[in-house]
Amino acid sequence: MEMKLTAVYEKVASGYVGYVEELPGANTQGHTLEETRSNLREAIELVLEANKQLTEEDNTGKDAIKEQIGSLMI
Repeated sequence: MEMKLTAVYEKVASGYVGYVEELPGANTQGHTLEETRSNLREAIELVLEANKQLTEEDNTGKDAIKEQIGSLMI
C-alpha cells in the first residue's frame, strides 16, 4: 500500500502557510512556496518522530509487539 499525503499551501501576506490534511500538527510557513514545501517535509518528519516517542513512552512496561508495516517516502 502506498500512502499519499495531501499538502495544502495558502498564500498569505508574508508568504505561504502549509499543512498536511491527513496529519494534524504538520504545518509550517515560509517566504516562498519552495521554502514552505521544504519546511513542511521537515514538519512531517518531526510530527511522526514525536508521535513515535510518545507511543514508546506510553508502551513502556507493557507486553506489546512492535513491527514495521512499511515506509513512507517524503
